[in-house]
Amino acid sequence: MTRIAIFVDVQNIYYTTRQVFGRQFNYRAFWQKVSELGDIVVATAYAIDRGDSQQQKFQDALRHIGFDVKLKPYIQRCDGSAKGDWDVGITIDALLCAEAVDRVILLSGDGDFDLLLHTLRERYQVYSYLFSVPGLTAHSLIASADEWVAIDGSLLQ
Repeated sequence: MTRIAIFVDVQNIYYTTRQVFGRQFNYRAFWQKVSELGDIVVATAYAIDRGDSQQQKFQDALRHIGFDVKLKPYIQRCDGSAKGDWDVGITIDALLCAEAVDRVILLSGDGDFDLLLHTLRERYQVYSYLFSVPGLTAHSLIASADEWVAIDGSLLQ
């Protein structure tokens, strides 16, 4: 059976689906679609913890579906900007499990991950799927993925 690892950049998916579709991503429909491809052995969603009750309900829903939810505190800077970036964490986790899986599924449109997908294929022979929002995904990221799945209405709530 094909072993699959899923890595979700929650903030990226939330903001891009909201911006383009005005709707939320349907993680349950996504899980059902991916589980047809093989055995999900790792599924991690990376999010920001603002201590907000709606967010906690969402995180609990992700856990109920089968995701491990990793949280990082929300940091508000003096200049008003915010920080809550999981790029390094996602990259490290994906590389650490590369030898134990056949496929990696990344949910993000962030071009910073293009080197990760390239490395997974070239060094570990891991096939990658990229799920992201058309128009808000770096071209270099799409080019680095073995397969790009454009998020559309079938994956939205």
